[in-house]
Formats: sequence, structure tokens, C-alpha cells
Amino acid sequence: MNLFTLSLSYLRARALSTALNVLLLALGVATITLLLLTMHQLEERMGRDARGVDLVAGAKGSPMQVILSAIYHLDVPTGNIPLKQAQEIAKHRMVKKTIPLALGDSYKGFRIVGTNPDYVAHYGGKPAAGRLWEKPMETVIGAEVAQRQGLGVGATFVGAHGIADAGSEHGDAPFQVVGVLAPSGTVLDRLVLTGIESVWLVHDEHRGTDANADGQDKEITALLIEYATPLAAAMMPRYINQNSAMQAASPAYETARLFSVIGVGVDVLRGFALVLILSAGLSLFIALYNALAERRYDLALMRTLGAGPAKLMALMLLEGVLLAGFGALLGLALGHGLTELLGHSLKAAQQVAVTGRTWVPEELWLIGIALAVGIIASLLPAWHAYRTDIAHTLARG
Repeated sequence: MNLFTLSLSYLRARALSTALNVLLLALGVATITLLLLTMHQLEERMGRDARGVDLVAGAKGSPMQVILSAIYHLDVPTGNIPLKQAQEIAKHRMVKKTIPLALGDSYKGFRIVGTNPDYVAHYGGKPAAGRLWEKPMETVIGAEVAQRQGLGVGATFVGAHGIADAGSEHGDAPFQVVGVLAPSGTVLDRLVLTGIESVWLVHDEHRGTDANADGQDKEITALLIEYATPLAAAMMPRYINQNSAMQAASPAYETARLFSVIGVGVDVLRGFALVLILSAGLSLFIALYNALAERRYDLALMRTLGAGPAKLMALMLLEGVLLAGFGALLGLALGHGLTELLGHSLKAAQQVAVTGRTWVPEELWLIGIALAVGIIASLLPAWHAYRTDIAHTLARG
């Protein structure tokens, strides 16, 4: 019988103790795996959604709220800004490109965004069916919207006021779907896109007025800005804040601030998981040490049958590695499963989704940490096994 088979036999003989030790370690590994996968995907997704946007001009209020509403579409807008002022910013010599956004309505919880085709091109979106909108009240829907709502080219629907599904419907202003975007892994997947004129038309009809028909008082919600020169980063925010009724919000700064806030909670959970792993290591040590006391006679017999001290030491170390290995593998499986469940929950809430069907390099370090805990926990029992006094142990029986 080789060492591996013998170690498994000893672990099976103490099934309850083995299961508890493996489960304790697995819970710690699963918690850290969940955090690793979730934070990695959120950072990657938010970075992808914010790429190419150097600044956002929006209504006065919380800069973070401006970023969350205009880039990630996760919050309510701070208000509207004058179209005329936005057009003046777009003509500034330090601005390379701007994309206007008009928000405020939704369909079944999915945001309706008034913009221009540059917004689709910015994220590399391409129609999987149909075409982009060409006139008011035509829409292009994201892949997730089409899948969740069963809409396709030619379908019609009416939007609701507000970003939730509880607002009053604009029943007299139906939209027609003229295109469905291919999945892009960006914010486009969960948006309904149309021209800004459609948003104006819906709200003018809803109010029963054409007071803005001349365009002088038209408003949009936000303006996405790309700099023409690195010097703009130092000058444009101040220029917008001081020379208009708008405020400038930096996606890079606000996103970093958001993750620093989230990071406090993540660090607490990570610390809790590490405590679980260390507790599992202590539990492994106690289990292996007690098992050594119970098996001194068996180990002494193995010595008389030709097993050397190093082999007995290797046996105890192997048991610790096996327990840690089983715990790490179970923890990884649990972590990926929990991440997948979280992803389904976020998807149902129409938020930024995550998946457990991915892998991050840090998980290899996590496996290494778990195995190191198993080895450290088994070192003292292994050393005592190595120093087993054959004659004394057999005499005691």
C-alpha cells in the first residue's frame, strides 16, 4: 500500500473530522474566490464602459452621480443641461469629440438613451439584425434587452417615464425597433438607443406643448467628452465649472473613489475569509496531532516492517496536503458557484452582471496559500512521527 492510499484510508476513517476541516477551509477559500471574481469583473467592465471618456459634463450635483448615470447607467441623472452650452463645449479647441446623451425614460427597467450613432461606434457596437436609427421614434436595442424582452426588428413598444418600471407610460408615442445590436460586453447590451430628437418629441407630446420647437430651450442630460490634448485635463474641468451652469466630472477619479469606498467592505470580507483559513489551519493541526496520538502504535509497527522515519513524516505531511487540497478545490467550486448565482441576481435586477464561468490568475495563489496552510499545520505532527520511539511505543502497546 503506497502513502497516498494509506493517507486516504486514514482520512476516511475519520470522516466527520475530515469533512469539518475541509468545509472550514473551503468556506474561507470560497469567500475570497467570490471577492476576486466579482471585483475583477466589475473593474474590467467599468473600465471598458469608461474607456475613451475623459470627462462628463452634467447638471450641478454629485460628480459620482453624474458618472454613474451617464456612463454606467446605474443611477438617476442630476438633472438636465442646456443644449446650447453643450454645443459650445463641443466646439472648444481642447475637445476632440463629444457625445450627447438625453436620459429620463425606460422600458421594462432598461434605460432609453437619446444619443447619436457615435455612441454605438464608441463601444464598437454593430447591428446583429436590422440597422441603426435614421429618424425619430426609431430605436436600436441591446442584445440583453432583445433577449430578456423578446423584441426583434419590427417590434413596437412604449417607454415609461423615469428609470424604473413604475413610471407612467408614454402611450401616445410608440417606438419602433429597427435594429438589434450584437453582444459587445459593454453597457450597450442593456440599453435602448434612439435619437435625441425622439426623447424631445416624446416629452414635448407628453406635456402637450411645442414650446421648444425652435430648439433654443432644448436640453440634454450629459455630454461625454474626449480630450484633444493632455493639457485639457488640467483646464477643461475648471473651464466648464466656471463658465457654464454645468459641472465637470472625471470618470477616472470618480471610479477610483467609488472602488476605494467599496474596497473597505471588500477588505473586511477578505479579512474574515483569511480568519476562516487560519482557523482551518489550526483545526487541521489539532486533528492531525490527535490522529498522531491515536496512531503511534500503528506508526511504530510500520517502522518495524521497514518504513523509515522520513516515510512516516511524509505520510503526515501528505495528509495535511490532501486535506488542504480538498478544501481548496471545494472552496474554488463554491466560490465560482456563488459568483454565478450573484451574476444571475444582478442580471435579473438589470445591473452590471458577473459570471462564475471565468478564471483569474490570483486563484492560483489562493490554492498555494491553502496548501501552505495544510503543510504548516502538519509540520509538528510530521516531526513527531519522524521521531517515533519504536521500542517505547511498542512496550506501552
